[in-house]
Amino acid sequence: MVVLCEDTDFFLYLYTKKVNHMSLEQQIQEAIKEAMKAKDAVALSANRAIKGEILLFKTAEGGAKEVTDGDILKMIQKLVKQRKEAAEQFVAGARQDLADNELAEAAALEKYLPKQLSPDEVKAKIQEIIAQVGATSIRDMGKVMGVANKALAGLSDGRTISGIVKELLSQA
Repeated sequence: MVVLCEDTDFFLYLYTKKVNHMSLEQQIQEAIKEAMKAKDAVALSANRAIKGEILLFKTAEGGAKEVTDGDILKMIQKLVKQRKEAAEQFVAGARQDLADNELAEAAALEKYLPKQLSPDEVKAKIQEIIAQVGATSIRDMGKVMGVANKALAGLSDGRTISGIVKELLSQA
């Protein structure tokens, strides 16, 4: 349906409302189209990687046929982690050009993720969790990590959480 509208601000308002109501899968499909039009190879590659993960998830043996936005966010987190680890390996192998490409793809993927907490914010949350669980030594790390990973899912990566938990419990 095409609507003729002379008020461009109103049209943009309607368009953004439509975009905000699209599922994450639909947003990724639209981003692929936009990257093709803009000839943005990095964004295209990153979005195609997400699309590939979604297709693998849908066709996996015993997998769900319907993908939720939460599932897609987990996939994106995994892809970002892979890109960053690959970049570290490329830097170690003196291949900065390939590392830059991986980091650019990671940045393109991160736009779909919620804002990550700063290390200070993560530390404050973990201190609350430690008090809540009643952890007193490094032996209680498993209890704290279980609660912390659930509480901070999507807001911080596991490596950061683990490092801060270890640091705080070793001081106790």
